[in-house]
Amino acid sequence: MHDRWDSLLSEHVTLESLLSDPAVLGDQSRLREVSRRYKELTPVVECIRNIEARTSDAEAARELIAMSADATEREQLKAERESAEADVARLEEELRMLLLPKDPNDGRPVIMEIRGAEGGEEANLFARDLYEMYLGYATRRGWKVETLSVDPSDLGGVNQATFVVRGDDAWSRLKFEGGPHRVQRVPVTESQGRIHTSSATVMVLPEAEEVDVHIDDKDLQIDVYRASGPGGQSVNTTDSAVRITHLPTGLVVTMQDERSQLQNRARAMTVLRSRLLKLAQDEMDAKMSAERRSQVGGGGRGEKIRTYNFKENRLTDHRIGFTIYSLGDVLAGDLDGVVDALATDERSRQLAGDRD
Repeated sequence: MHDRWDSLLSEHVTLESLLSDPAVLGDQSRLREVSRRYKELTPVVECIRNIEARTSDAEAARELIAMSADATEREQLKAERESAEADVARLEEELRMLLLPKDPNDGRPVIMEIRGAEGGEEANLFARDLYEMYLGYATRRGWKVETLSVDPSDLGGVNQATFVVRGDDAWSRLKFEGGPHRVQRVPVTESQGRIHTSSATVMVLPEAEEVDVHIDDKDLQIDVYRASGPGGQSVNTTDSAVRITHLPTGLVVTMQDERSQLQNRARAMTVLRSRLLKLAQDEMDAKMSAERRSQVGGGGRGEKIRTYNFKENRLTDHRIGFTIYSLGDVLAGDLDGVVDALATDERSRQLAGDRD
């Protein structure tokens, strides 16, 4: 274990040196890589140093106890030793958590896509509720949001919304949101007061950089057409909308919100790269064990990950059996209670695997 500590301390010193190396500073890709690793290692190194300091304190108190002839002094030294030993035990557990395998997407911006699914227009209205929920959550967390595309539905919902969330911990907090979300409530279109069940899907993608995914131009079919829906005088009168089809995978991305065809194409390529990165990561995960492959609990996209029941003011996350009765607060963006429960479950499973 101490050999590993020494290796991490040495790596941290090397990274610190690289951050002032002109060659690294001149290479943005390398600089991002070094900075990301340095930031990741810093709390680990601080924890190791604290363990070493408190271990030294405990040893010093132990030696002084053996040398002291004064009973009162020995009691004081014993209390100091016990305090230092308790700190060491606490810090070692903290270090254990810090050394758990990191998600390779931590620190990346997040692309989210929300679509109405089963339930007709009520599903689109629920998709809008989820969109607004995540916007509210981003505001609470201090993240920046860039909306790439919103396709409004006839009654004020959204057929689809695509947006980017940027924040240091955005991926680690939002990665649990991917999958089908189910709502149980009386729709605005229901005249008899009956509760209906509808659903919307949420896709969570790590934003990919050009260096992460190589896309050959010959693999792309790019179509341009006139945008539809609200948007102003030039949006609907020029061929500014872009549809990009990635021929090898069949993935299709469309963008039409911007007036410029170039802007829509750039945004569509951003989403396409992220989908291809996620596809590659999913294929890699599929080769691993079922435990490592699962995101949270056993949830796959074929099952409802969460239910929002308006009559009971209840939210239930089916992957971990977590329920809270403050649905209004959650839909207003207060998601931390739900996300914390999912993150705790993930860490618990990681620790169980580590001990095994």
